[in-house]
Amino acid sequence: MSLTGLAIIYIMIWWVIFFAILPIDVNRQKIGEIRGEDPGSPENPKMLKKFIYCTGITTIIFIIIYLLIKFDYLNLRNIIT
Repeated sequence: MSLTGLAIIYIMIWWVIFFAILPIDVNRQKIGEIRGEDPGSPENPKMLKKFIYCTGITTIIFIIIYLLIKFDYLNLRNIIT
C-alpha cells in the first residue's frame, strides 16, 4: 500500500474515532448564560484532551490494521475477487 493510501486510512479512522469520542465527558450545566449562545453547548468541551485521546486510539487501531495488511491477513483484493 502506498503512503497516500496509508494516510487516507489513518485520517478516516481518526475522524470516526473523533466523532465517537466527542460527546464523552461533556458537562452541560452552565454557570452563566451568554446571550446568543446555544443553551445546550458545554462550557468546557475539553477538546485538547479529546484530540490527544483520539490520536492515541487511532494510532493503535492503525498499527493493527497496517500489520494485518502487511502480513496478508487482511487483503481486500482477494476478498473482492
